Amino acid sequence: MLIRNETAADVAAIGRVVTEALRKLPQATGTEAEIVERLRAQGALVLSLVAEDDGDVVGYLAASAARIGAQPDWGLIGPLVILPSRHRQGSGSALMAEALRRLRATCRGAALVGDPGYYGRFGFRAFPGLRVTGCPPDVVQALPFDGTEPCGELIHHSAFGLNQHT
Repeated sequence: MLIRNETAADVAAIGRVVTEALRKLPQATGTEAEIVERLRAQGALVLSLVAEDDGDVVGYLAASAARIGAQPDWGLIGPLVILPSRHRQGSGSALMAEALRRLRATCRGAALVGDPGYYGRFGFRAFPGLRVTGCPPDVVQALPFDGTEPCGELIHHSAFGLNQHT
């Protein structure tokens, strides 16, 4: 398996992987692939990584610039998706490890909205003052790289359609 930057030739495969991976999740809106397209079109992707196996895209991770309250320079991870047929084979962990390695060079920390049981193993955790309006507090998580405790609303790029922006 190879973790690498996306290329123009990967765009259609990324859309398929994002859609297939999220299709059965109750919180999925069906617009996740469109969000990635908007982030790409607006030049908002800080990272756009694929997991490739035998020439096929089997996983994807996007990261975009975010702010937490007044704190700039956070990397917002999402989506992180793996084809359902490839779950539990290490692709998601490999994508996350590479993303965190790269984000450490440019960001004060990483943040995301997701399952604490999964993301906790990478060091993500909820913080008392960290929030996203409408989300349960335990799923809004961060991994500070510089010791800064995140406090405030996690502000997503406008491509997410949350009526907020970085």
